[in-house]
Amino acid sequence: MPLPTISTPTYELVLPSSNRKIKFRPFLVKEEKILILAMESQDTKQIANAVKTVITHCILTKGIKVEKLSTFDIEYLFLNIRGKSVGEDIEVMVTCPDDGKTQVPTSINIDSIKVQKNDEHEKDIKLDDTYTLRMRYPSLNEFIKNNFATATEMNVDDTFDLIASCIDQVYSEEESWTGADCTKKELSTFLEQLDSKQFKMIEKFFETMPKLSHTVNVINPNTKKENKIVLEGLQNFFG
Repeated sequence: MPLPTISTPTYELVLPSSNRKIKFRPFLVKEEKILILAMESQDTKQIANAVKTVITHCILTKGIKVEKLSTFDIEYLFLNIRGKSVGEDIEVMVTCPDDGKTQVPTSINIDSIKVQKNDEHEKDIKLDDTYTLRMRYPSLNEFIKNNFATATEMNVDDTFDLIASCIDQVYSEEESWTGADCTKKELSTFLEQLDSKQFKMIEKFFETMPKLSHTVNVINPNTKKENKIVLEGLQNFFG
């Protein structure tokens, strides 16, 4: 007689980018093992594949392509999957900014962590009177690299590659060019011809992108001062 199959609960959430409601389940022990092994390896490719595998397996709504989800959708979805899998509260260590060294443990309820949107964020960047640049959000692999790579792994070439890969379209009233139809060299050449003001507008797209954000207030046990600390990005909640 075979062992019984244990039923798994299902949950719903709304994707921040599209307001689409999707169903998901917690990750199972076999999937948690994949995540643990990937994180222990500290290899970004393994981490990317592990996160992709877990999210793909846990999404129950048909037609959702993980590779096409916005970065903040991935952050929000993965955090909620993790919460339903190992607990609604996350224990994190925060450093008090008043002395820059004292670390204080704090507990955060996952339901209180939201994707914050900036009113100044624009996907369409008007470069001049003729051309407009439309950006897209980084892919899953780029998201993993930015969230888990060390600072030494990122350089100028990586930054340019990231920006080039996020060019969705260049258009005017008469013509349009799709980023997917251009070579990497063509996109890099296009970026290199921009002036500093135009490039700063592209940088602002990344700086103001929607992101996971949560503010905590902690008392420094050494100075007795209250500190307000803003946690942003999945890496601050991953544990």
